[in-house]
Amino acid sequence: MTAGRFAPSPSGDLHVGNLRTAILAWLFARSTGRDFLLRIEDLDRVRPGAQEGQLRDLRAIGIDWDGPFVRQSDRAALYADAVAQLTAAGLVYECYCSRREIHEAPSAPHHPPGAYPGTCRDLTDAQREVRRSERPAALRLRATIGSQTVTDLLHGRVDGAVDDIVLVRNDGVPAYNLAVVVDDAEQGIDQIVRGDDLLSSAPRQAYLASLLRYAEPTYAHVPLALNAGGKRLSKRDGAVTFRELASKGIDVRALILESMGMTSVEDFDPSRLPREPWVFVPPA
Repeated sequence: MTAGRFAPSPSGDLHVGNLRTAILAWLFARSTGRDFLLRIEDLDRVRPGAQEGQLRDLRAIGIDWDGPFVRQSDRAALYADAVAQLTAAGLVYECYCSRREIHEAPSAPHHPPGAYPGTCRDLTDAQREVRRSERPAALRLRATIGSQTVTDLLHGRVDGAVDDIVLVRNDGVPAYNLAVVVDDAEQGIDQIVRGDDLLSSAPRQAYLASLLRYAEPTYAHVPLALNAGGKRLSKRDGAVTFRELASKGIDVRALILESMGMTSVEDFDPSRLPREPWVFVPPA
């Protein structure tokens, strides 16, 4: 099976920018003969009722999906198997650093800004025993390369940094990068359409996929929706959710298609998609 997907986190209502990304993912999949799958990424904060509201809004703008949706919270065994495979290959180590310690640590000359500096990478057994008594360990990937190249349908060749990403947080919850890589591969998802704020994650995820012997998917990172000030659209900006806009008489599906220069889904042509962000000014 080949498939595309949309994978929201049930932390609240989807805003019109999220819905725009969902429509694009759906259009990319359907126009290439792929199935379209829905995955609920509920490993982090979950707001009661949010999932039901998101499903309702997706259906309201004409998005359908194949088969039942899946929840990440039901897939712990798959993530554990992936970590076990990486551990057996010597590619996992314990990390005891707090966020503050990572932020304050000097960066290695060959590491990009924000990359993990490798503080816990080569601890001795004795040092690990001491750190274990101080705080629970996260599990990190022992990366063997510093960069990876992926090809994006909208951005072309993308060279990105690879560092020792977290695989399992110190509370035992699988980290985002591990979960999405495993889920996409196990679900047969070979086309990933998502916001371009995640473009820098693609090289790391492609590298992790290669270590797990997964095929690299096709990527298309689409522009985000911004507010009038040029910042990422959020619910603080006013009427931005489906229900808020619909209550003002706005056809949300038509609004989203118009933002892409389309009047119907039959007009979809990836080569003609706007490459710049969509600036959305909520109605008064």
